[in-house]
Amino acid sequence: MDPSIAPASRAAVVTPNDSALVGARALYIGTAGDVAIAPRRDVDPVVFRNVPAGTVLPVHAAIVALTGTTASNIIALF
Repeated sequence: MDPSIAPASRAAVVTPNDSALVGARALYIGTAGDVAIAPRRDVDPVVFRNVPAGTVLPVHAAIVALTGTTASNIIALF
């Protein structure tokens, strides 16, 4: 299977941080709230507002920023 469309094979807990590199291909949001995601290290984060608990955001997340993130129990999917 093409790795770019294969399901995630690894997961890790995410602690939002304004500069730590995550590099996830998707994020699972365990507790509802806002999620600030930078798709690349050199791009300002975009805030996904009011993300419901249990949502999988199918976006590349280089950084999950602390500033702007109120959601919690976030899991990175690789």
